[in-house]
Parts: sequence; structure tokens; C-alpha cells
Amino acid sequence: MSYNYLPLDRKWLHFEQVKHLLDFDQQVSITFDAHERILQCRAYLDQKMQVSDALYYGINTGFGFLQNVQIGHDQIEQLQYNLIQSHACGLGEEVPRDIVKLMLMLKIKSLSYGHSGVQIETVKRLMNMYNSDVLPVIYTQGSLGASGDLSPLSHLSLPLIGMGEVYFKGVKMPARQAMDELGWQPIALQSKEGLALINGTQFMSAYGMYCLKKSEQLLKMADLIAAVSYDAFDCVSDPLHPLVHAIRAHKGQVHTAAAMLAHLKGSEIGARRKQQVQDPYSFRCIPQVHGATKDSFAHVLDVFMTEINAVTDNPNVFPDEDLIIGGGNFHGQPLALNLDFLGIAMSEIANISERRIYQLISGQRDLPLFLVKNPGLHSGFMIPQYTAAGIVSENKQLSTPASVDSISSSNNQEDHVSMGANAATKCLRIVNNVEKVLAIELMSAAQALDFRRPLKSSPVVEKLVGEFRKEVSFNEEDRVLHNDMVQAIRFVQQYQ
Repeated sequence: MSYNYLPLDRKWLHFEQVKHLLDFDQQVSITFDAHERILQCRAYLDQKMQVSDALYYGINTGFGFLQNVQIGHDQIEQLQYNLIQSHACGLGEEVPRDIVKLMLMLKIKSLSYGHSGVQIETVKRLMNMYNSDVLPVIYTQGSLGASGDLSPLSHLSLPLIGMGEVYFKGVKMPARQAMDELGWQPIALQSKEGLALINGTQFMSAYGMYCLKKSEQLLKMADLIAAVSYDAFDCVSDPLHPLVHAIRAHKGQVHTAAAMLAHLKGSEIGARRKQQVQDPYSFRCIPQVHGATKDSFAHVLDVFMTEINAVTDNPNVFPDEDLIIGGGNFHGQPLALNLDFLGIAMSEIANISERRIYQLISGQRDLPLFLVKNPGLHSGFMIPQYTAAGIVSENKQLSTPASVDSISSSNNQEDHVSMGANAATKCLRIVNNVEKVLAIELMSAAQALDFRRPLKSSPVVEKLVGEFRKEVSFNEEDRVLHNDMVQAIRFVQQYQ
């Protein structure tokens, strides 16, 4: 069940809620509980600053290597502006719209626990930005994924002080212009707020959640498309038998074998006597390979759900315990390792998919060479396999882990960093590439299946191919296949 807004507070946020936020274009709102906790934490911090001369990192001191530089009370507000401006050093491509929305939501969520010391006005403005479709322009390069995602979160925060650029209702403009149209004034940031805003893992987390959302759809489609290929290549059903998987019992493997059997149930092609005893690994080992990726997906999802239900700025404020504690919750190591893991796991879905494409066009099992009626005069599906191979090779290069790297920064104060932001952006590139390869496999498998007519596959496969044929027709003779591939990608994205 979905609502018209997503409530944000210290209650656990679930994966389904994150997906609904994007799929149903929901708005966001903190709850009364979060409102009170934010007020209480801010009041505690203000009182602490009035009665204590102690140094608190980032509250009345400089940042990073400048931690021991005391900042006077009359300069604390200027310190926040200086921090956000100086750290807004992003370069590269702009972060996609849906990921910016997730960054905003996740920053509000983290602040809602009441351990960050921000003003309620600051949180309300972030909510209003989300709900009014005022989305900051943020760049993909600039974060080391360890002091928090400093640079991208600084770009996210610039509009709070009337700076930077935003997309307002889809139009790019200076933030101040959008604020004038909405009648908003810049927020007068108080002590600690700059650090609360730009410390945190919301860039990595948003990318991870978006990649997980896309990966879930692709893993479902990978099984369905593999089922089309299975019958198109006239495969033996024995490797899908439940007893085979019961004696190994990896959850993803068992799930995939069961899904494949369900997808192929009632197939005329599957019921035919086969000439071969066994099939190539790219068909025979679908449960083992797809299943391993599903198990990896489940682990990565668990890590990310913990992360988005966490407070990741520094220092942490504990009003009830009368403590302000400096720590390292901004360090992105759990995310960096798992973004690399997800990228590697998803790249294997494309890897095995491309091998099935290759088998389908190879002229075996009574299928014409390159899946075209007059090979030679027509090249048919020869070159889509090249495209898939090139994409798979790119994914192998992208799968080199970012998390094994670290470059010291801030005059060696920040001497180990996660590089999780790089892991995040390349993980999305990998996932988008997987989508392309699966689309090419679906094109090839549907073409091959049509050469099996009048025999039919299962109801599930026939439904999928029937829907696909409304978008991409059978290839009688050579044509510009780029257009078919673009349509196939869109189909893979949207099929339910």
C-alpha cells in the first residue's frame, strides 16, 4: 500500500518504500516525533555553546587538518557558509534526477534522528525543495567517500544559502531565481549545520539504492529472457530439476531453478525429445550463475538498508546523555566494498547473457546462421553480438574494485578513504550496461524462437514474446537494428 508522501523519522525505512517514492512520485515529510527530536537536539547544542568553552569539532573549530583552530562565536555562522562554498568542488557529469531526489530524501532521513544538531528550518527547507521539485545540480566527481560525500553534498546544500544551481520543474536555473519565484529566503545556518549537511554518505547511498532498484528488475528479467533463450536453443530441462539444487541449496540457485521451471512450464518445445545430452554452461548453469548474483544482491541490499537507516555525519550529538562525540560514521567503507560487489555480481549477468546470444546466432540446433533467412546476403544478428561483447568487455574493466584504493587527503588527517563514490558511479554504469545486453539477448531469443514455429513455448514465454513483438517485429531482412535495440531496452525496463 502506498501513500501520497513518505514519512521520515527514526522508524526503519524499507526497500519497498524507497521504490514507491520514485515509482509513484511521492512527496516526503518528517513526522512529529522527528520534529521534536530535531528541536530538542538543536536546543541542547545552543545551550552547550553558551555555557562551555570546550572545543567541539566542526562546531566551534575548523575542519579536517584545521581541527585545532578555534572559531569565535561571532564567526560561527560565517564558518558554515565558508564550509559549503569551499567544498562545492564537483566536476564531471550531472547526477541523474532520481538519484538527486534520493540524496535529498536520505539526507532528511539522517537528520530526522535528532543527533545532528540542525535547525528545524533547515530540514523543512530540504523537504520543501524535494516536494516543490527544486533539485540541486550535483556532479558525479569530487567525493573520496570517507569524510562523507563532501563535494556532492555541498552542491546539494548550496541552494539552502541561495547559491548554486537547481532544476526547478525541469528547468535549470540559478538557485536564487527559483527561490525568488517561490518566495523563499536563504537559511541562516547555525553552528554545526554546515558539517551536518555535507558529512554523510548520501551520495553513495542514493547511487546504491538506485542501482539496487534497477538490479532487482534486471534480475527478474534475466530469468525471463533466459527462459526464452532456453527454448529458442532447444535445451534439456534436466539441469533445472529441484533435486539438483536441493543438494547444493544456495538460496539464489534454488530460486532461479524454480523460476525457470515455472517460466517454461507447459512448453511444447521443452517437451520434445532432444538430440543432445547436455547444453553449454551458459544455459545449463543459469541457476548457479544467476543465483549467485541474487545472493550477492541480497547481501548488498541488507548493507544498504542498514546504511540508509543510520546517522552518518560527525560529530554526533546525544542530548539525553549530555554528550557530543566525534567519530567516523561518515566513512563509506561498507558501501564501497558492496558497491564493488554489486557491480561485479551484476556484470556476470551480462557476461553469461552475451554467451547465450553467441550460441543462438552460431547456426546450431536447426537455427539459421546469424538468425536470418538468407545469411550472406543478410548479416542478420551478427553485429548485435559484437555490441554485446563490447559492452561486456567494458563491464569487466569497470568491475576492477574502487574500494582497494585510497589516497590521503587533508594534510594526512584523512589518511584512509573508501573511494566509494567512484564505486557508486561505475556500479550504475555496469547496471545500465547489463540492461543493454539483456535487451540484445531478448531480441536474439525472440528471433530464434520464431524459427521454431509452429511449435510453441510456455504460456509465460509466449506472453513475453507476444508483448515484445508489439514493439519489435520479426527481422525478415537487414534493417537498422539500433532502433530495435533502443526499443528492446525500453521494454526490459518496463516489463512487469
